[in-house]
Amino acid sequence: MNEEIMVSTRNLKRIFKFGETEVFALDGVNLSVRKGEFVVVLGPSGAGKTTLLNMIGGIDRPTEGEVIVDGSKITEYSIDELNSYRRNDVGWIFQFFNIVASLRAWENVGLALEFQGQTSKSEIKERAFELLKQVGLEGKEERFPSQLSGGEQQRVAIARALVKKPKIVVADEPTGNLDFVTGQSIAELMRDLNLQEEITFIVVSHDLNITQYSDRVFHLRMGKIEQIEEQPKDNQSKLVGEEIN
Repeated sequence: MNEEIMVSTRNLKRIFKFGETEVFALDGVNLSVRKGEFVVVLGPSGAGKTTLLNMIGGIDRPTEGEVIVDGSKITEYSIDELNSYRRNDVGWIFQFFNIVASLRAWENVGLALEFQGQTSKSEIKERAFELLKQVGLEGKEERFPSQLSGGEQQRVAIARALVKKPKIVVADEPTGNLDFVTGQSIAELMRDLNLQEEITFIVVSHDLNITQYSDRVFHLRMGKIEQIEEQPKDNQSKLVGEEIN
């Protein structure tokens, strides 16, 4: 495992105000994620998991504290720098896939390259086909989302996240909208790609099953990291079959 740090947060706080009431979505989160690591942030609904991803992914800014990605303080970025960071350095995977219904599978994947400014349709298509093959969708590149199962749509979303060769992939409940068996296959796929591509994965979930594929688990509750758990290597093949309520 590479010991170089890819992502770190320092005293990260995000406070939302509702009238005179302050809600601490994050309350002093400190964590470090190594390059090439697969980590899971585990916690119940309302723990602050998505807020933490939004900070790391550059979608939202903290009230206090720092987010450092590959040595750069993204919390000090300008709007243009943040746009470039999101476009080039971060691959997103969402619970509800967020793929465009009117576009074919390869076109959905190719969108990430178009947003980067690539204009050669043939090169975009070639790269998209390459990634769809890598995620097990060879032969289904021309299908629309309505012609794909939920698990296949999530595979399209994973290919879209990886096609631009990001520094990190952040996944928000990537198995939450899938049945158990399909969710397991998606978790296995993400772990395989993490190992093959050596891309850092940060996955938030309330599903304990996904932790078996991780290097470490950060337990988040009420905006605070309560525990950091190293995963034993012989745990990779054991199903857990539980959820946090």
